[in-house]
Amino acid sequence: MKTQGTIKAALGVATVGALSLTMAACSGSAPKTGGELANGKTFTMRLSVDPGSLDPLFASNSITQQATKFLYDSLINLDPDSKVVSGLAESWEGTTTEATFTLRKGVTCSDGTALTPDIVAANINFVGDPGNNSTRTGVFVAPGATAVADNDKGTVTVTTVSPEPFLVRNVGSLPIVCAAGTKDRSLLAQGADGTGMYTVAEVAAGDHYTLTRRKDYAWGPGDWKTEQEGLPDKVVLKVISNETTAANLLLSGDVNAATIVGPDKQRLEAKKSFQRDLVTALGQIWFNQKPGLPGADENVRRALTQALKLDELGQVMTSGSGKPPTSLIAPVLSPCKQDTLSGNLPQHDLEAAKNALDTAGWKVGPNGVRSKDGAPLKIEFFYPSTMGPTFAAGAELIKEVWSGIGVDVLLRPVTDAEGSSLILGGEGGWHAAFVPIGVALPNELVPLVSGPTPPNGNNFAYINNAGYLENVQKAAAATGEAGCEHWAAAEKQIIEHVDVVPFVNSATPTFAEGATFELADGQLAPSSVRMLR
Repeated sequence: MKTQGTIKAALGVATVGALSLTMAACSGSAPKTGGELANGKTFTMRLSVDPGSLDPLFASNSITQQATKFLYDSLINLDPDSKVVSGLAESWEGTTTEATFTLRKGVTCSDGTALTPDIVAANINFVGDPGNNSTRTGVFVAPGATAVADNDKGTVTVTTVSPEPFLVRNVGSLPIVCAAGTKDRSLLAQGADGTGMYTVAEVAAGDHYTLTRRKDYAWGPGDWKTEQEGLPDKVVLKVISNETTAANLLLSGDVNAATIVGPDKQRLEAKKSFQRDLVTALGQIWFNQKPGLPGADENVRRALTQALKLDELGQVMTSGSGKPPTSLIAPVLSPCKQDTLSGNLPQHDLEAAKNALDTAGWKVGPNGVRSKDGAPLKIEFFYPSTMGPTFAAGAELIKEVWSGIGVDVLLRPVTDAEGSSLILGGEGGWHAAFVPIGVALPNELVPLVSGPTPPNGNNFAYINNAGYLENVQKAAAATGEAGCEHWAAAEKQIIEHVDVVPFVNSATPTFAEGATFELADGQLAPSSVRMLR
């Protein structure tokens, strides 16, 4: 259900919720040994930009979503391995069209009022109504979905218009606003009305947000215990735009956690700072399979892929910091863990690539360029100019390799807006492209790799893979993880037919000093923060 956000951000770094964000894998150093937990301390976290309005049902970027994680809870939580654990709901059950959540008893809002099924249902119905223009519509709650509360039983039942294989997971992840906030959303712009572990104590827009921990908070993820060592009494979300400044403050102890992706991360790695990495999809080659284009021929797609050393390309694209993918979705992010890539992507073989093009009728002419029926083998390769110099370097490497086997390659850098219209909107004459699509659930890929093409649909690469659709039909009939084997079989069809070529994942590090934490659902989990002496 995160498809629309995914498409809009497809040429940017994938984040949870849509390309979102893309959602993420945890890796990195283990917590420092010998560190004693400390109570009563303040946890200061760097934000690269001001989060703006703190209304979680209108949060559209990862910074705001991270800030609201401290203030709002959801019906279920995802642990660091992306497994569903309890949140505001103590239990749940569901099919592909209906889900029922039973609320925990004793949950209260930040103003002391009780959380009731009516309040939860009101949130779901608000987001399910497209007329309210929530950015969470189609992300957590499908348009037209409705919820009914039973206050006597303590349950909320959600019904969708069309089947959703991961209904419990999607609806259950919606942040829940309490009664006062639902009646007057202006209260949420620089304040909060939720059941989260923290409340807003002070707002200095553009500089910092100070939050205070609720000592009565007893409904955290899974088997949460109220009395725990090392929980910070306060959280300061500090707006620091410059990475070097943030790294300096981290090393001096004035900041406890910061995401650092530039050259300053080397100083933090050398110091062996506590680290957790957000692993997301980054390096993906897509071929335009519109009839009449070279990419419509699987032999051409296979040959172009065989010509590349994908590992080398991945290291160029990530300056050596990338992680090898095992599927189209970062494995800890997805509930489905199967390896769909090993043995299914064409292996590097330059001679085999040349022979494949010969067999497909693309012969090398006197000028060194391959042609068929008088037309040259021309590939216009698009890549996002907003992703930095490594994407340009990767595109140059592809041009060098493909030119070496007789392909006339034209590189075309495009902005996010241009990519959205020319590639995703079907308005441009692209033949192949870097399009880093980040999704969290396998069903989110379906409209991107099958079905109607632009302008009537989102299948921007004109993929027509019968084996994929056959397995999707089986997977979509199952509920949640029960369909993972079929989702994996479907994805293997995409890889085997070289419809999409994933070759590297990015690893975005968040460092800590004087504290430890874990990532869950692609972001720092407030309940995991522990302060050290």
